[in-house]
Amino acid sequence: MRRAAFASRRHPIYERFTANSFAGSDIFADDATVGEDPVVRQAAIDALAGMNGTALVIDPSNGRILAMVNQKLALSPGAEPCSTIKITVAMAALSEGLVTRDTPVQLAGFRMNMTDALAKSNNLYFEELGRELGFERVRHYANLFGLGELAGYNIEGEQLGVYPDQELPASEGGVARMCSFGQGISMTPLQLGAYVAAIANGGTLYYLQHPATLEEALAFQPRVKRTLDIAKYIPDLEDGMAGAVEYGTARSLRASFRELPVFGKTGTCSDKGTRFGWFASYSESPQGGLVTVFFLEGGRPTFGPRAAELTGAFYRNLWDRNWFAAKGQQQAASLPATSSPLGQP
Repeated sequence: MRRAAFASRRHPIYERFTANSFAGSDIFADDATVGEDPVVRQAAIDALAGMNGTALVIDPSNGRILAMVNQKLALSPGAEPCSTIKITVAMAALSEGLVTRDTPVQLAGFRMNMTDALAKSNNLYFEELGRELGFERVRHYANLFGLGELAGYNIEGEQLGVYPDQELPASEGGVARMCSFGQGISMTPLQLGAYVAAIANGGTLYYLQHPATLEEALAFQPRVKRTLDIAKYIPDLEDGMAGAVEYGTARSLRASFRELPVFGKTGTCSDKGTRFGWFASYSESPQGGLVTVFFLEGGRPTFGPRAAELTGAFYRNLWDRNWFAAKGQQQAASLPATSSPLGQP
């Protein structure tokens, strides 16, 4: 189990990172790409710009994986979710009626609401939510949202992350530490992507599918795992995820892309000389949204805001290649012809 390094304000930990943040093109040379969107895939490869990581792009309306770059890493047993765990804890607290987006929570010397806590990734806020929820409720919602189970439907090579059956010992921070940056938890990019897709589409948790043959791609049908009763809480969560991009930990995304709304959450932590950088997001456009998960492994250049920056580059690549406009044209062409009210063509 990978364990995150944690630094308090009084006693910072200065780590020596030994892992390489950059890798060659061979990290995705063996990827299976038959069922992928080639434009989306190339946009993701170009966005990674040689960094050691994986990029996952999902259609949230049906659970189809449009691109999975560096599939060996994407399908691995995962890593600590770092601060991306906060979006599952936030939804648990909203579902239990503990808070709304505007509820001020008293912390050590100050108060904060959920919107700012998500945007700025405040550990103290989510530690407090974790203590109020308690481990059993935290675990219940994490499992409900898909952590601790396979996210894909018959995806060859997919491995299972770990959501523990017991709370961390108090000496390691207990449930509070689990809720602030996911210590003791191993999450895969697919698990995070499936959950974020459910937020994006209003509560349908799809099995993710990655067609491996042309026949599978042509015969694709969505598969629903379960429906989550979260629709009424999504606006509360969305405010904080929008804030992360507008003024918080993911604001680096806007350095290269501002054309569409993007909602997301960063995560940064490390283990034994390797640093992890997460950014999970979803976008909105008239042609439909996308869900992305960028997960990086490496040294000091690897962290959550960097993953957000690469996500901005990905959206910029798609935008510059007119992918959204082309998708809209395809949708229009697929609509059945109808007569005008006056019977004119």
